[in-house]
Amino acid sequence: MRVDTSILALIIEANILVQLVMLLLLVASVVSWTMIVSKWKTIKDARSHADQFEDQFWSGSNLATLYENVKQKGDPVGMEHIFASGFREYVRLHQKQRVSPIAITDTALRSMKVAMSREIEELEHYLSFLATVGSTAPYVGLFGTVWGIMNAFRALSDVQQATLAAVAPGIAEALIATAMGLFAAIPAVIAYNRYSSDVERLVLRYDNFVEEFTALLQRQAITKDMEKS
Repeated sequence: MRVDTSILALIIEANILVQLVMLLLLVASVVSWTMIVSKWKTIKDARSHADQFEDQFWSGSNLATLYENVKQKGDPVGMEHIFASGFREYVRLHQKQRVSPIAITDTALRSMKVAMSREIEELEHYLSFLATVGSTAPYVGLFGTVWGIMNAFRALSDVQQATLAAVAPGIAEALIATAMGLFAAIPAVIAYNRYSSDVERLVLRYDNFVEEFTALLQRQAITKDMEKS
C-alpha cells in the first residue's frame, strides 16, 4: 500500500507532541514576521522624522518658533520629543531669577536624556523577542525531530520486517519540525541583526543631537545672562 508522503499528510499523521512543536513554531514565525514588519515601519519612520527635523533645526529657524510648531503636533516623537523636552526646561528655568546658565543647561540635558531613553526603549521594543526566537527556534524544532524519530524507531518493534519504507514517514514528519524551526529562526536572526544596527545608528544620532543642542542652549543662556547683568 502506497503511503501518502505529502507535507500536509505527514503533519496530520505526526505524533501529537510533534504537532504541538510545529504549532508553536508556526505561531512564533507568524508573530516574528508581524514584529519584523512593525519594527521596519517604526525604524523607517524614526529615521525619516529625524531627517526632517534636523533639516528644520539646522536651517537657522528660531528655536521658539520651532518649539511651538513641535508642540502643535500634540505628541512629538523621536528627535522632536528630545528637542521639546530640553527646550521646555530651558524656557521654564530661564524665566526664573538667579538661575545660573550651567544649572539651566544641566536641567535641560537631563530632561533630554530621559526623553531619549524613552525613544530608545520604543525603538528596541520587540527586538528581544526576535533574538529569543532566533536562538531557541532551531532547538525547539530539533526537539520535535528527536521525539518523532524516537517514535518512528519504536514503531519498528511492532512490525515483522524492519524496512526503510516502514520508518521513512515517521522520520520525514519529524524532520519537518527542524525545517519549521529554521524557517522561524533565520528571518528572526537576520531582522534582529539588521534592526539592532539601525537602532544603534539612530541612538548615535540622538546622542549627537543632544550634545550639540546642549552646547547651543548653554551659549544662549550665557549670552542672555550677560545681557541681564
